[in-house]
Amino acid sequence: MHRVSAYTIFTMHFIRTATPDDVETIRSIAEKTWWAAYSPILEREQIAFMLGEIYSVQNITSQLRHNTQTYLLLFESNKPVAFAGYSPREEDPDIYKLHKLYCLPETQGKGYGKILINEVISKTLEAGKHTLDLNVNRYNKAKSFYEKMGFVVVYEEDVPIGKYWMNDYVMRKEL
Repeated sequence: MHRVSAYTIFTMHFIRTATPDDVETIRSIAEKTWWAAYSPILEREQIAFMLGEIYSVQNITSQLRHNTQTYLLLFESNKPVAFAGYSPREEDPDIYKLHKLYCLPETQGKGYGKILINEVISKTLEAGKHTLDLNVNRYNKAKSFYEKMGFVVVYEEDVPIGKYWMNDYVMRKEL
């Protein structure tokens, strides 16, 4: 019988807060992840437009420099493979919002999304807040993942972005 060492099946990972030097890393992960995640449910033109809007160098740099969103990068064996972006909600700072959670397609199923959500939950609790929201496209299969993480749909929301609409569920987890 062939034995597998613990080293073979254990992958080192760590999380750190992103800085403006990480903008291209965030953009690269988003680019690779969005096409895989959204091609089955959105038109190519909409994906390209939304990537250009949401993940422009200017937007991410501004969010990082002005602390309007905090980004966490997850590294696997010193390679960035996933990120999350979160902040207090603009309209209600007692509620935190997970704006972004993306793991490279080849790393999905390794638990990195769960690790990042748990880190955002920890940061939310450290800030003295007890509610975490997120938006997920109503046709995105990630909805079931969020449900497994304890989020529930609280309402539907249609958000305009350019000439397109993000048709989302707003999901919430009480912490």
